[in-house]
Amino acid sequence: MIVRNCAGGVVFAGNKVFILKNDKDQWVLPKGKIRNGSLPTDTAISRIKYETGINANIVSTAGETNYEFFSLSRKQEVYNKIIWYIMETDTSDYNINKDEGFKDGGFYPIDEAIDMITHSQDKSLVSLSYKRYLEIKNDEIDEIYA
Repeated sequence: MIVRNCAGGVVFAGNKVFILKNDKDQWVLPKGKIRNGSLPTDTAISRIKYETGINANIVSTAGETNYEFFSLSRKQEVYNKIIWYIMETDTSDYNINKDEGFKDGGFYPIDEAIDMITHSQDKSLVSLSYKRYLEIKNDEIDEIYA
C-alpha cells in the first residue's frame, strides 16, 4: 500500500465555500500531496493556487481526514492522509485547472455546497470548518470594538 500525506483547504469567500468537480464527477475540496519536505501549510496554499487560481490565506487548522482507494494505474491500494486548513480569500475570482482533470467548480453557498459534495467526511469538514470560521471572524470583530 502506498501512503500519501496531503494537505488541502476549505476556502471561504464570505458565506460561500469553494468546491471542485473532479474527473470522476465527484465534488471535492482542493488538496494535494506534500512533496519534497514541504510544510503542510505551504502545500495547502500552493495546491489551492494551482488547482483553483485562488490566492487564499490560512485562518486556522480544520482537522484531518483519510481514505483508501485502489489505484488502477499503480495497481495497488493508496491511503491518503489529509491535513486540512480553514482558508479565506477576499475575492470570488477563480480559474479551474482543467489540465489537472477538473471539470467544474466555484464558490457555492454553504448548504448548497454540502449537498453537492460527494464524500460524507468532506461534508462534515465543510460544516464544522464554517462554524469555526464564523467564530474566528466574530472574535476578530469583537477585538476591533473592544
